[in-house]
Amino acid sequence: MEQEKLTEGLTLLGRGATEPARRLETFPNRHPGREYWVTLETDEFTCVCPMTGQPDFATITIRYMPDQRVVESKSLKLYLWSFRNEGVFHEHVTNTILDDLVEALDPLRCEVVGEFSVRGGIAITVEASYERTEPQS
Repeated sequence: MEQEKLTEGLTLLGRGATEPARRLETFPNRHPGREYWVTLETDEFTCVCPMTGQPDFATITIRYMPDQRVVESKSLKLYLWSFRNEGVFHEHVTNTILDDLVEALDPLRCEVVGEFSVRGGIAITVEASYERTEPQS
């Protein structure tokens, strides 16, 4: 596959994007039909409590089995960064990340785990998953 086709439509990679963006970019999977897992993890995720405005810190782990598309990691970084000032509950943000990845990738399977740091004496871990149940048309 030609290099131009692999990177066609990517607007963030290799361009000095310095602002968060709620946009996930993808590129073609060069191994469709093979089941394999892609794991991405960051311990730099932040959002804020919607009630108090206090910061929440988390490790976000994403595991997915691609079909036709693979997520471009710089767009994922900017996407996750876009939550930094958003007031959102842990359960909702974890499921939102999963929903957005499923929409962008149409993967065979996808899991998102948000391990939120202790605040108020309680640590919260949210695990959300998706598995395609119908064949792709």
